[in-house]
Amino acid sequence: PQVLNLSYQDLGDPYQLENFIRILRRLIRVERLQLVDNALRDLSSVRLPRCKILNLHRNNLTSIRQLPKVPEIQHLCLSENSISSLGELSLLRSTPLRSLTLKRNPCQFLEDYRSRVFSCLPKLQVLDGIPKLLEDSVPPSSLAASRFCTIL
Repeated sequence: PQVLNLSYQDLGDPYQLENFIRILRRLIRVERLQLVDNALRDLSSVRLPRCKILNLHRNNLTSIRQLPKVPEIQHLCLSENSISSLGELSLLRSTPLRSLTLKRNPCQFLEDYRSRVFSCLPKLQVLDGIPKLLEDSVPPSSLAASRFCTIL
């Protein structure tokens, strides 16, 4: 398998980032790609047709729309970014995504976070390193009633 680690690149100048994106666009055969801690903001112009494992830990992504096109993705790590909304997760629904990490993103603190992610991505098996639990299958709206406790 084609494995590549391009983590910890010092992309302080715009021309460095431009060249980096240009390199990423040529990676049509890569299957495992590490892009940790690169201050990346937008990879939407990049297509990684064979990529199954993508690690974008600690970048500056604010939205799922900023991800590269990854039709074969199975494992995606987006921890320590700035993703605040779960609405765009549906963009990944047609992929074979089995494992997603969103730890340390603002969206992790949304109400019904886990059940919302799993309802958006029915094929997902693992979220933030924790396998899908029985309560994760409960539709988000029905969780509200079970949240109250009675104090006697």
